[in-house]
Amino acid sequence: MANHKSAEKRSRQAIRKTKVNQVLMSKIRTNYNKFISDIDTKNVDTARESLRLFNIALSRAVKRGVIKKKNASRKLSSLSNKLKKTT
Repeated sequence: MANHKSAEKRSRQAIRKTKVNQVLMSKIRTNYNKFISDIDTKNVDTARESLRLFNIALSRAVKRGVIKKKNASRKLSSLSNKLKKTT
């Protein structure tokens, strides 16, 4: 337990930021799973749309500092290659 005012504030901030980060990561995982299911069922048009939504979620997470830029770039590149192979 925090003993100083500043430590208590840090604790509150950490809890708030953790919730925001969990929401962003949840959106990333949801869009990723949706894209993979679209690829598995060979729905190219819906796969393109879900890849676009995945890109948006990744960009927001990078902007907020939840994940690193190169990590997002690598994930997006690999999924784009999967989409190209199915078409």
